[in-house]
Amino acid sequence: MQAIRYHRHGDASELRLDEVARPVPGAGQVLVRVAATAFNPVDATIRAGYLRQVFPVAVPYTPGIEVAGTVEELGEGVAGFEAGDRVVGLLPMTEQGAAAEYVLVPAESLATAPTAVPLADAAALPATGLTAWQAVHDHAAVKPGQRVLVNGAGGAVGSYAVQLAVEAGATVVATAGERNADRVRGYGAEVPGRTTDDVAGPFDVVLHFVPVPPEAMAPLAALVGDGGVLISTTAPAVGDDGRGVRAANMYVRADAGQLAGLVERVDAGKLHIHVADRVPLGELEAVHARSDAGTLVGKTVITI
Repeated sequence: MQAIRYHRHGDASELRLDEVARPVPGAGQVLVRVAATAFNPVDATIRAGYLRQVFPVAVPYTPGIEVAGTVEELGEGVAGFEAGDRVVGLLPMTEQGAAAEYVLVPAESLATAPTAVPLADAAALPATGLTAWQAVHDHAAVKPGQRVLVNGAGGAVGSYAVQLAVEAGATVVATAGERNADRVRGYGAEVPGRTTDDVAGPFDVVLHFVPVPPEAMAPLAALVGDGGVLISTTAPAVGDDGRGVRAANMYVRADAGQLAGLVERVDAGKLHIHVADRVPLGELEAVHARSDAGTLVGKTVITI
């Protein structure tokens, strides 16, 4: 089978198209024929070698932590799936990824794919959708009537977070650039501007999804009202003990039950998947290069 791999850490030029043996599922694993994966910034960060202590990967390594595809073969002890089932999943970040024709996925990480969108587009759901769900519900515990700020609502995680917070009954204020502002308003948020300079607190919850230097976090904490919470997926969050402001940093974890809930919302028209671009596997190097240069905009799906 064909797979995009890098044989050493470095820039995007290290990615190459290789011919490799098709993997065989072991106990508890599912072999998935990949329809698509999706690019996430962590893919480039791991490729560059910046997260070796957090996510050590064995090279040669295939990136791609999100997958949408069909079940090809089941490993020993796997129940609940059959060959031909359409599935989505979040892969372990230290295992071989889905930028390939086939990939092994832990069965407990898979959910049935949504039917309301093309299978390839469903690859844009697992990592970013689960990050948003876990930020809104597991970490912030958003409640009806709360005032919530989503910083970076035009991005994939922020877009889902807006929709989930609105569904939870919160009043949502969001930052988004002109390109995405109308779409985010369509999700039910107020969008006063592109940055937090355009918003006024206090907020019960601030959800932060924008890469910023550490010194930018204190002003974000100032937007949180007494007893509120600041959740960050990028720079370390800063709280304020004197005002009872809690701060938490989060990393996404695979959860098939939560992913199934997101799929149900997609199929019911309650959660919208936004794909900015779709490119074939052979263009993955260019996608990584645009990310490194800071010119990649929106969620990119990589079709196999």
